[in-house]
Amino acid sequence: MKPWGMAVKAIVYERTGRCLALRRAPQSNHYPGQWDLPGGKVDAGESFDAALRREVREETGLRVELMGVIGAWRRVLPKVTSVLLVMEARRRSGRVRLSAEHTEFRWLSPTELARVDWSDEIRPVAEAVVVRARLRKRGLSRRRSAQSH
Repeated sequence: MKPWGMAVKAIVYERTGRCLALRRAPQSNHYPGQWDLPGGKVDAGESFDAALRREVREETGLRVELMGVIGAWRRVLPKVTSVLLVMEARRRSGRVRLSAEHTEFRWLSPTELARVDWSDEIRPVAEAVVVRARLRKRGLSRRRSAQSH
């Protein structure tokens, strides 16, 4: 049986509500050239929230505030079975400065997330964020129409 590991990723929102997407470098061992979210492995003895803030800072130069959990997914890798925990985060400070792991970044609206060539591990995460955005929009629209009557 394979050992278990933990990885963390963040949907990082800027103040306008757009989300940060990163393109993996062509020489990447996993999903080269595909779009990804900032994050990575949780080191031994490290809390998942500290790991996520560290990974986001290392990969993007941004400091973030973690806001909540989007979900958790199981990933079966060659040497380990991993739990991928994905959280929502808000950009607190900094400008995007990519590490060598990524070659490009984009700020995307939640609906634009559905049209991106995501890595296999991130595709279900992006789909979940799109659904959440639609539900929020519908809820907001219903509240607005109820308030106007």
